[in-house]
Amino acid sequence: MKRYHISKHNTFFAVGLSYKKADAKIRGYFSLDTVGKEKILEQAKEEGIDGLLVISTCNRTELYGFAHEADQLVKLLCEHSHGTIEEFEKVSYIHKNQEAISHLFKVGTGLDSQILGDFEIISQIKQGFLLSRKFDIANPFLERLCNAVIQASKRIKNETEISSGATSVAFASVQYILSRVPNVAEKNILLFGTGKIGRNTCENLIKHTKNEHITLINRTKDKAEKIAGKFHLTVKDYSELQEEIRKTDVLVVATGAQNPTISKELILNSKNLLILDLSIPKNVDENVKELEHVNLVHLDQLTEITDKTLERRKTFIPKAEAINDEIKLEFTQWLETRKFAPTIKALKKKLKTLKDAEIDFQRKKINNFDEAQAEIISDRIIQKITTRFANHLKESNGTTDESIALIQKVFQLETKSE
Repeated sequence: MKRYHISKHNTFFAVGLSYKKADAKIRGYFSLDTVGKEKILEQAKEEGIDGLLVISTCNRTELYGFAHEADQLVKLLCEHSHGTIEEFEKVSYIHKNQEAISHLFKVGTGLDSQILGDFEIISQIKQGFLLSRKFDIANPFLERLCNAVIQASKRIKNETEISSGATSVAFASVQYILSRVPNVAEKNILLFGTGKIGRNTCENLIKHTKNEHITLINRTKDKAEKIAGKFHLTVKDYSELQEEIRKTDVLVVATGAQNPTISKELILNSKNLLILDLSIPKNVDENVKELEHVNLVHLDQLTEITDKTLERRKTFIPKAEAINDEIKLEFTQWLETRKFAPTIKALKKKLKTLKDAEIDFQRKKINNFDEAQAEIISDRIIQKITTRFANHLKESNGTTDESIALIQKVFQLETKSE
């Protein structure tokens, strides 16, 4: 990528792991909260890594950036997560340059999601870029690439039906509850945690179960109260968690903590209890399985629930890929213009030097010389000349390098490589 004058490093990498090879436990090891992402960006900048995007969701953790070697990015991830390099290598993938670009397009447009057509990831890409820019480690390439992926995502969402129908984790959770819990409208349901998945699950529970016995608990009570107010639900203090678990029939956990928040020590009731853990890392300790009356279901099991909707979505993959290819081509064409940008810049500087010398000469030679008018005319001519050269280089179709070399030779240009 150095030939495009974007970074001092030669290669753009995408390193990461996802649901395809890494189970929930391993993904949990490499999950990053905001503080972890910030530490990675901060250290990356200190180490001279140029342009870095960090993404971490329940299904994947990925780093996109310019570096000498992919190992630099892998080391950063492992240093600021709970995973080791050995664990990462067993389930990871590494893409570079065009492959890395294509991978981000697939991820950002829902074609690589665990549930096909799930566009939740695009908000993570937006937030990731804003965080990179905050730490001044978002170069023009990364900005243009993220904007291109966002554009592709919008078009695919608007021009295809690849995200039509309800197949989200929240919907799958409710479907599971409906299929496993008799008379669910009469049961007590407790939602612990009010993150995005928790809120969506809550909305689906109300819509599909007609249940009026849903209680919310969150470490920060005012967040739960905002959601409860919208749906007219009950909110309890975090200190009442154990007592509420004793009463409940269905416990939905979506706390987003880095360590388990629910263990068998909190479960004192003896009636049947269904626990849905919608968190990555897992927020329910595996020791709850030691209790015979408890049935624990994790997010990974829920995402295996597929129906005709997913099959229908697959029919829109070719159209989605065509949109991706179209916008990716536009991005690649922009990238090609970066290759000759220093030459055009040097040409403009050279022509300006010639202009200044000529105007100075004419000023001394001609009485009442209109220098301001000469400046305007000369600048317009320079702009037309450089635009003509730029257009030629855009359309050179494989001979760009030869054309650049010829322009540099004819005008005796000195270009600075970045």
